Amino acid sequence: MFYREAGQFRTTYEADGQLLPIRQDRIALIATLAVAVLAVPLLASPYLLSAILIPFLIFALAALGLNILTGYAGQLSLGTAAFMAVGAFASWNFVARIPGIPMLLAFVLGGLCAALVGIAFGLPSLRIRGFYLAAATLATQFFVIWCLTKISWLTGGSASGVITAQRIEIMGYAFDTPQRKYVLVLLVVALMALLAKNLVRSNVGRSWMAVRDMDMAAEVIGIRPMRTKLLAFAVSSFYCGVAGALYAFAYLGTVEPEAYSLDLSFRILFMIIIGGVGSILGSFLGAAFIVLLPVFLNIAAHGLALPTSVASNLELMVFGALIIFFLIVEPHGLARLWQIGKEKLRLWPFPH
Repeated sequence: MFYREAGQFRTTYEADGQLLPIRQDRIALIATLAVAVLAVPLLASPYLLSAILIPFLIFALAALGLNILTGYAGQLSLGTAAFMAVGAFASWNFVARIPGIPMLLAFVLGGLCAALVGIAFGLPSLRIRGFYLAAATLATQFFVIWCLTKISWLTGGSASGVITAQRIEIMGYAFDTPQRKYVLVLLVVALMALLAKNLVRSNVGRSWMAVRDMDMAAEVIGIRPMRTKLLAFAVSSFYCGVAGALYAFAYLGTVEPEAYSLDLSFRILFMIIIGGVGSILGSFLGAAFIVLLPVFLNIAAHGLALPTSVASNLELMVFGALIIFFLIVEPHGLARLWQIGKEKLRLWPFPH
């Protein structure tokens, strides 16, 4: 599609009923990625990279996977952490049991294993929806964690279930420092976010949104609900599986079932609610908010000399209040607020 602006034609795409210039979007994306790859590793401290930026990118990837399923396909899921666990343990087993396998290939295979599990537990979505589907995906969380704790073969015979993750080495280059791990995670997340952005604009993404809005009407116009829903579960679980592998290998340094608890599933769900359901940008904004909020709350609690009992529960209270706020006031989350702010700044100081 073309539109005329300042005597020139620009190629645009439609997003949420508005025309946005593709050229400007790509330039901003390339500039941001260049700064993140070149400047941040040189300027940021090891603590900032290890404790803030790396988990932020990994959680953003997991939130992106959940957003594909919940935001674009309309299938509510509470088993995100389970799919992350499948990806982590599958990647560890591939590396441990297949000598010489490339690390990136192990991550991809771990994501494919998570996709298969997602398809298996996505079958109930063909008959149920809403909270009943959420309860069915919640069973995934308990079943996967039970398998990882009871089947010793999956954990390499470890009595405690905690396994040391192998060192990340790609083409003879070891990613053993915070700077190198950050660059690796950043490139993987950027590539998968770009793929997701193009995927949701394709016919597959339109099919997901049609099923989300009204599955019966989508079936009438020729969209197959079964294939569309299972594909959404597969793609979402693949993203979560890769995120789980990065979480174990690049952040924790260990592979353990307790790291993928139900609490992690809810945290990722909070990310897309606060960031924006059905928004690629919202996944990153929500992840940044959830990762940074505890840091600021701890600083505020120490600054105000709050009692320990209040400080320990302050994070949960703030999370609950923010979720209620966004669900009532701005259901589209921080992504919509960001869009409104950009529109106002574009017109300021002459709104007319």
